[in-house]
Amino acid sequence: MSNQLAGETSPYLLQHAANPVDWLPWNPAALERARTTGKPILLSIGYSACHWCHVMAHESFEDPATAAVMNELYVNIKVDREERPDLDRIYQTAHHLLARRPGGWPLTVFLTPDDLIPFFTGTYFPPEARHGLPGFRDLLRHIAVVYRDQHDEIRDQNRAFVVALAQIETPADPEAGLTTAPLNAVRAEIGATFDAHHGGFGTAPKFPHPATIDRLFRHHAATATTGAADSEALRMAIRTLTAMAEGGIHDQLGGGFARYSVDERWAIPHFEKMLYDNGPLLALYARAWAITGEPLFRRTAEGIARWVMGEMQTGYGGYSSSLDADSEGHEGRFYVWTQDEARALLTPAEYRVVAPYFGLDRPANFEGRWHLLVARPLADVARAAGMTEPDAATLIETARGKLCAARAARVRPGRDDKVLTAWNALMITGMATAGLLLDRDDYVDSAERALDYLHRCHWRDGRLLATSRDGRAHLNAYLDDHALLIEAILTLLAARWRDGGLSFAIEIAEAMLRHFEDRDHGGFHFTADDHEPLPQRPKPYADDALPAGNGVAALMLGRLGHLLGNARYLAAGERTLRAAWPALESQPYAHLSLLAALEEHLMAPEIVVIRGRGDDLSRWRRAAAGRYAPRRLVLAIPDDAKDLPGLLGERRARDHTVAYVCRGTRCEAPIESLTDDRLHG
Repeated sequence: MSNQLAGETSPYLLQHAANPVDWLPWNPAALERARTTGKPILLSIGYSACHWCHVMAHESFEDPATAAVMNELYVNIKVDREERPDLDRIYQTAHHLLARRPGGWPLTVFLTPDDLIPFFTGTYFPPEARHGLPGFRDLLRHIAVVYRDQHDEIRDQNRAFVVALAQIETPADPEAGLTTAPLNAVRAEIGATFDAHHGGFGTAPKFPHPATIDRLFRHHAATATTGAADSEALRMAIRTLTAMAEGGIHDQLGGGFARYSVDERWAIPHFEKMLYDNGPLLALYARAWAITGEPLFRRTAEGIARWVMGEMQTGYGGYSSSLDADSEGHEGRFYVWTQDEARALLTPAEYRVVAPYFGLDRPANFEGRWHLLVARPLADVARAAGMTEPDAATLIETARGKLCAARAARVRPGRDDKVLTAWNALMITGMATAGLLLDRDDYVDSAERALDYLHRCHWRDGRLLATSRDGRAHLNAYLDDHALLIEAILTLLAARWRDGGLSFAIEIAEAMLRHFEDRDHGGFHFTADDHEPLPQRPKPYADDALPAGNGVAALMLGRLGHLLGNARYLAAGERTLRAAWPALESQPYAHLSLLAALEEHLMAPEIVVIRGRGDDLSRWRRAAAGRYAPRRLVLAIPDDAKDLPGLLGERRARDHTVAYVCRGTRCEAPIESLTDDRLHG
């Protein structure tokens, strides 16, 4: 027997469709049931790759006795935080305000039914009391008694909560000057948190923090133009990317990165793989290769792209959201090995280099088994085996193929195959960046398939939708969806021009301005002006797992404004920076996406438009865009391109290829020779 989740598109909700809990999806009917019955709402928020969500589901939501208590006392609503980041954002904030500690998933929230205000929050609860946590059934009964007997106290708390929620956003000073001070301050903050021994930032658990690495790359590039390049910034970024690529957080066989490392050495991951991590990491490793020429970075980028195209791209074209940490009920089982398993698959010569290289000759590092990581440098392994490095590398590659093939026969982790607009946009940006910098047309092809799917399925009657599965899209999109999709389109156009692409980006920008902008105070709300009423309509500036939509929106409006000569876009981007200025001044490290927009506002981007045809156009594009230049946008547009908007329509090909270069509002004489230094930056 199934509950009312059986018709949903979210794999996470479908995982709970057979629970004895009478789960409802968040919708008007569920909320009306709560108002009509007067029962409090038990809101449970999670996602399909969440290990502790699975644990709580197995211990409590699959238990008939617990379900009976839930069904008697509450209206039970289950939410996929990936489909409804608006709800997750509001109630994670609520948990922080009420519990005075960070949230997480599963998030367990009890709401008053008429106003949807939380009066008690928590995360995971065990079935019986342990580790200082109450048993879930006991908690359910206690909360129901409190709700019945302390109604006035709850109302007072709710009123205070609404006031606190309204005070979260700091009012902006529209006259404040925008300066480079936050850019300088964040460099010092990053340096203070850098782990010089292991790479990365902070201590365990250690996350990749792609935005931090990107900020270091951008800072190094900016200082290099002054003749005083910050080499330490580049060193921190390269050290971190190297440690991650060689660590267990990186799938050494199949490619791609896990969500985070449980230790400071990047050795043992939490094994879930998220699309939103791997898109920015793919772009970063491609940029790192363009900066350094280090083969490790190219191999790592190619591994991410291979994994994405092979395991995450659906038949419809969009990219799936995540891979679970668990298989066969155990975290990491798909990925780990015994020594005997590896030895049986490999030749003696292969095992002789693989064992020391991947750490199989050391003590087991994960629950009596071995999770593979680069334990010794290849040069040391080759020297100890009495062979050359190329020969050792060849043996490792043949062994990797055998281990991968054997692993593919195991029970695979579950794949959440819903397609999220924002997450797909991040991967399209990553694939397009790698396709351009690594000269891989197949990556660009993959990104175009994903974008075509979003355009076909998620763009409907001038509005963007947030999620789909099997071609069925629904839920109005959020700010992040719009801003990140504009970035994806522009990045993809830089890798390969297609007619209609820029027009689509403009349509998305217009929808974003129309439905999300705070025209009175600057910046953008997370939800649209016609979104369902909720306790808060946040206007988030800080980055979290995804880049902040306000930061990306300001950056992209600046780029579109300079590209098209559209002063309205430039003004909206500047208003966003001014609205966010108090946050940028006080906590620059939390607002790295906005810092990129600030940098390009203060130091205008360079727009290079190349017009020509055929192979000559491609050669010019590679010359202009083949290196890392974060404040340069290069578009190579065929001379027969149609319906070019704005200033682009005035920049035409002649009887030969020509490039037009503008920095901010200042344009230079056209470039008519491939050897012109200005083309190469």
